[in-house]
This record gives sequence, structure tokens and C-alpha cells, in this order.
Amino acid sequence: MTTAADAPATPSTSKPHKRPTLIRHTVVFVLSAALVYAFAAVHGDWSPMHRWNRAFGDASVVLLAMTMSIGAMSRLVRPTAKWLPWRRELGIYAVLLATVHTVIILDGWVEWDFFRLFGFEFHPVDLKYVMFQHGFGLANAIGVLALGIGFILMLTSSDRAVRYLGATSWKTVQMTALIFWALVVVHTAYFLYAHFTSFHRATPSANPLQPWFAGLVLLVVALRTLAFVQTVRTRVSNRSGRKVLKDA
Repeated sequence: MTTAADAPATPSTSKPHKRPTLIRHTVVFVLSAALVYAFAAVHGDWSPMHRWNRAFGDASVVLLAMTMSIGAMSRLVRPTAKWLPWRRELGIYAVLLATVHTVIILDGWVEWDFFRLFGFEFHPVDLKYVMFQHGFGLANAIGVLALGIGFILMLTSSDRAVRYLGATSWKTVQMTALIFWALVVVHTAYFLYAHFTSFHRATPSANPLQPWFAGLVLLVVALRTLAFVQTVRTRVSNRSGRKVLKDA
């Protein structure tokens, strides 16, 4: 999982080295498990359903943030380019954790009632579904869209996909990682800052992860912005150098 700006000019189409790939999968799997249990501990006083759906969701956001940052870091600090291959495994596990997060919500929160997932509730008098939670429905629609894009990115995160699609088409698909990240940020922000502030029910204590999430998003935006500026400056400098040589 990457973006066109982060991807190498010509993605590798050679057969992957199994040992490094297995090592990366193992390390990211352990990291994922550690993050899930750490976030579950943070939400230890919540009901089991909310505790674990948030734990998997929060862990997914962290892995996705790492995925979106590594490419930018490699342009700002060249030695970090050695971490570029890790984006694939980080992205894959981010989507897998988001899938578990979704299944827990479907099973424990809306009980596989897809109308409820999108903010509707069954009205016992009118005997039909009516819109009850606009924000909840919209945020979940955004989450479902994000997960769909995530699956596309995950399924194309392989050397086989690069060979099948070709470098140009593969990069075009991977550009949707930016859309994926933006949708995840909006979805997560709603449930962190807005959903539990409704006037018709008691407002629980603020989620302790609110400032950390804001800082994480700002960090990713800052890194990618600085990397973009650095890329533009380098291209302008190279263009000016070629012009000087041409005029000499």
C-alpha cells in the first residue's frame, strides 16, 4: 500500500524473497497484537464490545498512519528508505484490523441489522425504519467506503499485482491510499469527538486518545507536506541545473 508519489519509479516485478517477507509479516503481526491489547487496556472500563471494537480500530489507524508516513520520511531522511518495503505489510494488517473492527460492530452493536448500521431504527408505531442517528449513519457509510478501498489496496499489495496490472496502472490504484487515509480520519474523528455528545443521553468522559489522534493526524500531514515541498524544490533545482548546462 503506497501512493504514486511514494512509489519507486519502476516497482519490482521480480519474485519476492520469502524470508524478508515472512520476517516483516511476523514483526507486523506481533506489533498489531501489541497495539490491540494496549488500546484494550486504555479502554478497560468500557463494555467488551466497545472496548474491543475501539482497540482494533485504533490499532488499524496507527498502522495506517505508519504506512502513510514511511514514504514521506524516505524523501526527507534518505537512510529511512530502507523501511519502504514495510509499507506493504503495515497496510495489509491495517485493513485486516479494520475488518475485525467492522465485524465486532456488526455483531455486537447493530446485530447484523444493516439499516441500523446506517443510522436507521425500526419505529414500533409506524412499523418501518426511520432515520434516528444521522451522524452515526454517515460516519459508518464513510467507514464502509474506506474499508472497500482498503480491500482494493490490500489485494493489489503484491508483486503479482504489479506484474498483472503494470507499473502505471498499479500506481493509479495505489493513489487511492490518500483517499483511504482521509476517509479513515473522518470516520475515526466522528466517533472520537462527536458521536457521544448527543443532547438526549448522558455524555461519557472524553476519550483519552483524543489529543493523541489529533497529534498523529497532524504529524502525518506535516511529514507529507514537507516531503512534497522537498520534492518540488528538488525538481526545480534539477531543472535549473539542466538549464544552466544547456545555456553554457
